Amino acid sequence: METTVTNIDLIVSKADIEGNITYVNPIFIKISGYTHGELLGKPHSILRHPNMPKVIFKYLWKNIQNGNDVVSYVKNLCKDGSYYWVIATVKTAKNPDGSFRNYMSTRRCITEKAREIITKLYSELKNTEENNSIEDSQKLFDTFLIQNNITNSEEFNNFMTNLNK
Repeated sequence: METTVTNIDLIVSKADIEGNITYVNPIFIKISGYTHGELLGKPHSILRHPNMPKVIFKYLWKNIQNGNDVVSYVKNLCKDGSYYWVIATVKTAKNPDGSFRNYMSTRRCITEKAREIITKLYSELKNTEENNSIEDSQKLFDTFLIQNNITNSEEFNNFMTNLNK
């Protein structure tokens, strides 16, 4: 069963360098079904839906650890077993001296157009991971990037953002 994320919902969280949740806003709690206490200190992967391809998170982590923002679609798992789709923007926050402060993620609802395209892509990636390997899934993802003329994280973010219009 799908939990609805509306166009006025803004889900916000912060995480430490390992990806453990350090802050969640009230709408995050409402949509995920977890309590504040159940989320704080837990890895963000507590919300990872089993249909999500690992290669997407590999891409996300590689980029945010290099200081690049990432815009990507995510299917999250609620505490009750339902799910919700969002477009997530993940940024690395730095202290004034340039040292790491935290990761901050904001998430919004997605359009039907974006859902159609992303669901198909993610299904292909996940099936490849399960039936072949993560390396084969990476090759498939790389092919998707090439076919859409995406050569860097900024172009990836623009593609993902425009897909949601």
